[in-house]
Amino acid sequence: MRRLALAVALLCGFGLVAAPTATATTTKADAASGWLARQLVDGERFEVEFGGVKYPDQGLTIDAIFAFAASRTSNTNAGKAITWLARPEVTAGYVGGGTEAYAGAHAKLMLAAQVRGKDPASFGGVDLKAGLLSLLTPSGRFSDRSDFGDYSNAFTQSLALLALDRTPSGAPATAVAFLAGTQCPDGGFPLTFGATPCASDVDSTAMVVQALRATGDTVNAAEGTGWLVTQQHTDGGFGVGAGASNANSTGLAAEALAGHRPVAAVKARQFLRSLQVGCAGAVADRGAIAYDATGFDQSTAPRATAQAVLGLTGVPLSSLNGGGVAQAPVLTCP
Repeated sequence: MRRLALAVALLCGFGLVAAPTATATTTKADAASGWLARQLVDGERFEVEFGGVKYPDQGLTIDAIFAFAASRTSNTNAGKAITWLARPEVTAGYVGGGTEAYAGAHAKLMLAAQVRGKDPASFGGVDLKAGLLSLLTPSGRFSDRSDFGDYSNAFTQSLALLALDRTPSGAPATAVAFLAGTQCPDGGFPLTFGATPCASDVDSTAMVVQALRATGDTVNAAEGTGWLVTQQHTDGGFGVGAGASNANSTGLAAEALAGHRPVAAVKARQFLRSLQVGCAGAVADRGAIAYDATGFDQSTAPRATAQAVLGLTGVPLSSLNGGGVAQAPVLTCP
């Protein structure tokens, strides 16, 4: 019977495809990407649990796609992830449907589609570009249309500019001007628009300067980058406010600093490497980036690792493109 099954498989062309063999690596970013890929449920998605119920986490799944593109590894998983995101029910559950439409989700998913070479005008049954532009207000701000309120912020606006800048028509000038106009007196950028006093935020500033650079506003981007440098801690990392350094903030800041403030970028990458689980750690955890110096925590490591990879590679969001090594690399250990 086994010989018969083998013969049928050969004739039909299925059942004999070998699983990709993991690639051993000493490169920190590649090892982190590989660990992240192995955390995906069914190799395709992340989930979040509330009250004992698991829900799809489209946002973190997109973060993983960005990390895979930055490191040019785990391409097989990146392909599975974008295919999962393109399921109509998964797309609609993220960007909204009916009277609900979320600007940040439209922008982030549109950028992910572009990174993976998909058509954002027809993704999961949705025209992401048209949907995003429908949320552009006269002020130049991209705002949510929702019965639950408007939660758009600096991340929303930055991702919208980055995604639209990749299209032939580019990002609307009013949207670029709106984002530049949110700058605080100290040169940084806030997370929440219109708050008084204006409070610059590391994560938001890292995103905004990338969006402004991509759309041609190098002056305000340089001022934002200058403010970022003043927020770097002595350990090379960045934190939230006066808080301790963490991988998420440092990853985004290092990405924004790369190619513009090289000394600060190198220090940030050194901090990120100090958080990576090495060969002394559990085999299943090797390559992961811990959220902070307290050590590895499975609940925070996936998002920390995804954003750390961006900083370790230094590839800006505007330059991300899919492809590269198919396998999810494994950290080389003796």
